[in-house]
Amino acid sequence: MAAYHHVSHHHDQKIPRPVLIGAGALMALSLVFAGVSRQSLQAERARPRPAPLESVTLSFEDRAGAVVVFDATSGREVISLAPNSNGFVRGVLRGFFRERKLESLGREASFVLAREADGRLSLEDKQTGRRVDLNAFGPDNTAAFAQLLDAGRRAQR
Repeated sequence: MAAYHHVSHHHDQKIPRPVLIGAGALMALSLVFAGVSRQSLQAERARPRPAPLESVTLSFEDRAGAVVVFDATSGREVISLAPNSNGFVRGVLRGFFRERKLESLGREASFVLAREADGRLSLEDKQTGRRVDLNAFGPDNTAAFAQLLDAGRRAQR
């Protein structure tokens, strides 16, 4: 015959009032911080930025594993990134194109690659309003986009 263990439940246990108040305050504070953060981000996007020192408008196309970069104004090829190279550039572009897809936008629009007055590089998608500060990812990754900026400037001449 099987032995049964009697498991008792203690429904009479009470959580101390200060713990409940603290948990509620923590949740409320989290919501306030989330709201402030969201407003700050919207204000940052709305604030006009100074004109960049230099910029190029580029478009990108996949071609047999290579990423071909074009000057969006002239349509001239700027540079071709070999297959299995430039992982950071490809990753950033994937993020931008994923956002366009989520917003049901086409892949054909261009991006603005700019060197700001403080020397920082940024990539902006005018369609979605998304802008990425490329220096945040370190000098090696920034150099990959600096190469595109230089090639784009040469193509404009």
